[in-house]
Amino acid sequence: MKHWIFLLCLLAFQTQAEDLLMVRSAQSFPETMLLLQQTIADKGYTLSRVQRVDVGLTKMGYKTDKYRVVFLGKPEEIRQLKQRYPELIPYLPLKISIFAENDQTLLSTVNPEFLGKFYHQPALQPVFRRWADDLHDILETVRTRGNR
Repeated sequence: MKHWIFLLCLLAFQTQAEDLLMVRSAQSFPETMLLLQQTIADKGYTLSRVQRVDVGLTKMGYKTDKYRVVFLGKPEEIRQLKQRYPELIPYLPLKISIFAENDQTLLSTVNPEFLGKFYHQPALQPVFRRWADDLHDILETVRTRGNR
């Protein structure tokens, strides 16, 4: 689990602002988590798992009990991409971090178009773009519905 925290921190520090997608919801963590899960399904993605990260954070001295990484994707698409482009395996499925901050909830993810800087195959560029658009839509839906 510590390697996920390290990876997320490393990616956050190495990327520029446009390489991250981040929104803030005025809703509580549980309400935002439910809305996120519903929005993922509505967008045609499958929620593959939710990983708790807060246990490792509290051991490191952080005071939060609401920090998760949500894994999502389209199973058949992921299978095909893993077969054709095994170098993408570390980045699949897609991930969204969700965590509580006071009485609000933040969601963030690496913009998939960031991968296009490293994987120049023409067939992958539209996939990265579609993922970026879909993740942006998911986060914006959570933000706007959560801030009503």
